[in-house]
Amino acid sequence: MEKELLRQAEERLGYHFSNPALLEEALIHSSWANSRLASNERLEFLGDAVLGLLICHALYERFPDYLEGDLTKIKSVLVSRKICAQIARSLGLLDFIQVGKGTNGSRAMNGSIAAGTLEAILAAIYLDGGFAAAQEFVQRQFGPYLESADAQGHLDNFKSILQQYSQRHLNATPTYRLLDEKGPDHNKCFEVCAAIGQRLFSSAWGATKKEAEQRAALKALIELGVLNESGDWPTELPDN
Repeated sequence: MEKELLRQAEERLGYHFSNPALLEEALIHSSWANSRLASNERLEFLGDAVLGLLICHALYERFPDYLEGDLTKIKSVLVSRKICAQIARSLGLLDFIQVGKGTNGSRAMNGSIAAGTLEAILAAIYLDGGFAAAQEFVQRQFGPYLESADAQGHLDNFKSILQQYSQRHLNATPTYRLLDEKGPDHNKCFEVCAAIGQRLFSSAWGATKKEAEQRAALKALIELGVLNESGDWPTELPDN
């Protein structure tokens, strides 16, 4: 890659490499490389681990009263391919990624390839400048997401996500049906399922109707392929 392009990439990243060969390697997708060992796949592997550690560290400090489950829920969102791809696009990294014919402009370019490249770049920064440099990069790029991160807030988004997806892709608005309720008045639990048109999705129980609806929305999103079992975004979103 030309030195000028590497310099421009460094400007976008806000980091100057002592060893620019690391940045160059981070920008080479396997579809471009002569062999997979010459691509950014190994850096992507390392970057995934570095990102997970740094996000966990940040969440551990930010939420001293959260239990493991809540911290895991937030982490799964922050390190998701969706967020990594968003950051890569916002940095304009797609201008520098080296990909093979037919890959540039593909859906994967804006999704999994962009996300993987960001992870590879993080690994390159870590190898070049150490833990502190990687931490500073993550704080700068993931800062806005960390500031708004909240486990309960993420849970409350499931109904909103389902509504947006349904209206955009299915031309319908989801509704929620109360199927059952059990227990005394002071300690009831409710069974609810989401419905889109004539399609009914798996039901869910909750201590309140609102909680049951949120859980039912999550099950519908999983069945539609919009979210995976952990409530995280898959690498590629479905078309329908």
